[in-house]
Amino acid sequence: AEAADASTIFYNPAGLSKLDSSQISVNANIVFPSIRYEADSATDFTGIPVQGSKSGKITKTTVAPHIYGAYKVNDNLTVGLGVYVPFGSATEYEKDSVLRHNINKLGLTSIAVEPVAAWKLNDRHSFGAGIIAQHTSAELRKYADWGIQQKAAAKASGKPDAAIAAAIQADGHADVKGSDWGFGYQLAWMWDINDRARVGVNYRSKVSHTLKGDAEWAADGAAAKAMWSTALAANGYTANEKASVKIVTPESLSVHGMYKVSDKANLFGDVTWTRHSRFNKAELVFEKEKTIGMSKKSDRTTITPNWRNTYKVGFGGSYQISEPLQLRAGIAFDKSPVRNADYRMNSLPDGNRIWFSAGMKYNIGKNHVVDAAYTHIHINDTSYRTAKASGNDVDSKGASSARFKNHADIIGLQYTYKFK
Repeated sequence: AEAADASTIFYNPAGLSKLDSSQISVNANIVFPSIRYEADSATDFTGIPVQGSKSGKITKTTVAPHIYGAYKVNDNLTVGLGVYVPFGSATEYEKDSVLRHNINKLGLTSIAVEPVAAWKLNDRHSFGAGIIAQHTSAELRKYADWGIQQKAAAKASGKPDAAIAAAIQADGHADVKGSDWGFGYQLAWMWDINDRARVGVNYRSKVSHTLKGDAEWAADGAAAKAMWSTALAANGYTANEKASVKIVTPESLSVHGMYKVSDKANLFGDVTWTRHSRFNKAELVFEKEKTIGMSKKSDRTTITPNWRNTYKVGFGGSYQISEPLQLRAGIAFDKSPVRNADYRMNSLPDGNRIWFSAGMKYNIGKNHVVDAAYTHIHINDTSYRTAKASGNDVDSKGASSARFKNHADIIGLQYTYKFK
């Protein structure tokens, strides 16, 4: 609700009407995630323990750049353009992890380009709107156990599980990449109740995507390579084929406020609702139909995360230490969209989060502003458990369970230039 610079395009584009000049803001958020996992159990489709690494740590530093520009056409109309990253996620396990028959690697990045306009109705009310063009790209790696039939036969003959696991290892894997453009919109309103209090409302629409790309299949190990050269091609597995998946990035509604306690101190609050239930099911569809055992055929892998709608509540404040320096701090509770351990994905081991943030703003003369912030995100310890695959699609995972300890740190840096 503060609308301090052009980055208000992301939070509430009606805030552009509060800027005193045309300006440009360039910033980057550097994200340092940490995921530690311990697998409690992992069996293949036949119930035999999976061989491999049972614990590990996932860390992948990510930089999310943003740029926002605002141009004051006149006292009542301001236009702007934002290029930013609204959604992003990345996890990658060791290739020998016992959880590899689940999703072994998952990455999702959305980049939005949004032209906006803000109109000042009067001294109290302003409105804003934007058109969102969003490019989303995704990649995943999933392992397939091509030795299931041999393992089942060996198990039926009475051989011990340990001997079967050591003798029959025939993993293959698919690396899948795809991308798509989708479109949505943003609507906003800002109301100055009086000289001290301001509230705002912002709605961001859903954006639908059909990610299309390629799936590259490869064999791992001598047994899988031998099968690849003989039977697998006849069963629909090829080195390269087309693949697609439909996803929807969710809509959100935010209500936020600002209160001027004094000439130096401000208080802020925000409540955001997000319709994460859009992610209730996803189907990765392959170009070629595959024989998946027991004379069944399928051309897809299905996941059912069944996410729920969520809310995030944040409070914060700022204090003007001196003419150029302002200090800020805040805290937020962010509810996880994951319902429970039975729906949690090993590639998205999310839990309820608490954000602790502190930062500063420093004015260098009249034209230059530098912002910096640090956030620590405490994430509740989580666990997951999953049953073996249904046997009706291209999925050979067995039952497994694991525990996770997660947290993340973010460093944010921003430079704003004001054209005065």
